[in-house]
Amino acid sequence: MVKIGLETHVQLDTETKLFCGCPNKEADRPNKHVCGTCLGHPGSKPRINEEVLNQGLKTSLALNCDINEEYFFSRKTYFYPDMSKNYQITQFELPVGEDGDFELKIGDEKKVIGITRLHVEEDPAKLVHEGGSVKKSDYTKVDYNRAGTPLLEIVTDPDLKSPEEARAYLQQLSQILEYLGVYEPESNFALKSDANISIEGGERIEVKNITGTSDIEKALNYEISRQKQMQKRGKEITQETRTYNADISATEKMREKETEEDYGYIFDPDLTRQETDMDDITEAEASIPELPHEKFGRYKDKGMKPKMAEALISDPEISRLFEELENGHETLEVASLLTGDLKKVLNYHELGFNKSGLKQEWLGYLLDLIEEDKISDRNAEEILREAVENPRPFKEIVEEEDLLKSGEDETSQVVNNVIQDEQDAVEDYRSGDEEALNYLVGQVMASSGGKADPKTAREILTDELE
Repeated sequence: MVKIGLETHVQLDTETKLFCGCPNKEADRPNKHVCGTCLGHPGSKPRINEEVLNQGLKTSLALNCDINEEYFFSRKTYFYPDMSKNYQITQFELPVGEDGDFELKIGDEKKVIGITRLHVEEDPAKLVHEGGSVKKSDYTKVDYNRAGTPLLEIVTDPDLKSPEEARAYLQQLSQILEYLGVYEPESNFALKSDANISIEGGERIEVKNITGTSDIEKALNYEISRQKQMQKRGKEITQETRTYNADISATEKMREKETEEDYGYIFDPDLTRQETDMDDITEAEASIPELPHEKFGRYKDKGMKPKMAEALISDPEISRLFEELENGHETLEVASLLTGDLKKVLNYHELGFNKSGLKQEWLGYLLDLIEEDKISDRNAEEILREAVENPRPFKEIVEEEDLLKSGEDETSQVVNNVIQDEQDAVEDYRSGDEEALNYLVGQVMASSGGKADPKTAREILTDELE
């Protein structure tokens, strides 16, 4: 039996850090965005970034957590170069929220994953290991630009039973955080997880610093295999902390696992207790948008197949476009364009809609052409490709490339030319080979530059070849 619990750290994209006014963004050189508070200088005093607390409250509510009316920050003491003051400011005794739940969807099945707690803390500095990994580097440098970056830590109960479930949980959690505006996958801010795993009731092993959603599955698969091999050989599995080395897709031992007592938590005397009242909760609840699982149910009620609904909700911007374009256009036609040709073109160029240069009104124009049967599927995709490579109104592309469907007379002329040029295929069709007709339709489409209507071309071909 496998038990897995995840501690997921979400870096927040706020203007300033958690406890000081330093910019919370990438710097052009190490140790630029730092101050006495970041560096733990004697006499420096932290102050709380209220926006971080607001995001923590909103996320706790979205995960169905019980909200604590009062909470405070503690000092988690440990001696390590990534924390120059030798403690991390975090929440321990009373977090923002606890005892929540998360509905995990695995295929057609659903299961509830318990959320132990959600708390706010600061990120430590970044260690740069020169000449190799953490165990093999020649020396280590410290960049304190990251020190003090606000984090939300979301801790699950040990309810995950496989690496596949862990990956699905992170993917779906990431989606919720994106809808909440707490996390943006395309930004420089990371989502990292520590995984706690045990098998067959054995000791718990912690694997730290697993970035993203795909590596969590790789790290856990390796760790399960490693522990099973140890059990087969009669070796004792002892509690320890390991790190995941993505270069070799393996975990490596870091140290014997500490206990909570080792950290010597104490209340931080420099920070006041925080209170949450009903007005705060009401305001936070009002800021929570319709979440992915709620949209999924609503879209299915519109007659969409599950895969199309899932494709729509997978990207908040695509979902927003759908909501806007559905007014004035046929629901399934809009969904088909956005989840089909548009996503195909954006994925090929590794772009999100916001960075593609495309505009909503251009898509509306294309939908008008599709619904009026004035453009072929092939040329609709061609317009999207052209516009992503050189953004401009779709109407200009249609006029420049002459992409509207040809009339019946023009299609008849192309059909006659194809019949003259493809006598072997014509004879095959007349001999009973139905596939030859599909080939001839394809040749008509190619010769017309995608302008011919496939249905019309097939009808004219059939008439001419009878």
